[in-house]
Amino acid sequence: MHPIATGSLASFVAGLATGLGALPALFLPSLSERVQGILLGFGGGVMLAATSFSLLVPGTEAAIALGYSPFGAAVVMVAGLLLGAIFLESAHRFFPHEHFFKGVEGENRAHLKRIWLFIIAIALHNFPEGLAVGVGFATGQVSDGLALALGIGLQNMPEGLVVALSLASQGYSRLFAFAIALLTGLVEPIGGIVGATVVTLAQPLLPWGMAFAAGAMLFVISDEIIPESHRQGLEREGTFGVLSGFVVMLLLDIALG
Repeated sequence: MHPIATGSLASFVAGLATGLGALPALFLPSLSERVQGILLGFGGGVMLAATSFSLLVPGTEAAIALGYSPFGAAVVMVAGLLLGAIFLESAHRFFPHEHFFKGVEGENRAHLKRIWLFIIAIALHNFPEGLAVGVGFATGQVSDGLALALGIGLQNMPEGLVVALSLASQGYSRLFAFAIALLTGLVEPIGGIVGATVVTLAQPLLPWGMAFAAGAMLFVISDEIIPESHRQGLEREGTFGVLSGFVVMLLLDIALG
């Protein structure tokens, strides 16, 4: 299968995992804040490990294979990482959105209903994940992207549950909350198509694409996931969640990579 098709399909499946994780919200009454902190931290840990072992390390190897010196490869990875972080920071400034625990961010939000602010926030969170999966498959080697796709899909499941239950707690019906969680997960294939297409058509961009996706994910981890998992005195629960997610993704990467 062509790398673009593989990356797009893998990001679509990873995005569907958000809806799969949200299914229990149709019958579960709620989750304690401690459990939510652990689940959010778990997702952050998976993303942190994926950033390191599935994007930055293979991106560095790809840069060296393209003829860069070790120092040149390091410069490429640093520059790409910073560009990815700046891109996400700019998107957060430009698009009005609201986090469940951090509140409203962005400009020109008065005319938007609150539910759309939530949807935009989650979409901004999910796009870099799809981008990372798409770039991971752009090498043409399925094994390069498989661990990344599995890890992102795995962290999407508890994320989908937290999103759906949070929406339900805001007064929305459970079916509507599930549908919104599923919809936000389907943002990931858009990122997957973009990442896989750009890097596949221009192989010299592979290390840049991996570094860019890593920077975007690091921004999400530090700006959103860790603060939300550490809210209201839940630092310990969030920390153990991060450690658990990091270990799971590390095992996946080593076992499958």
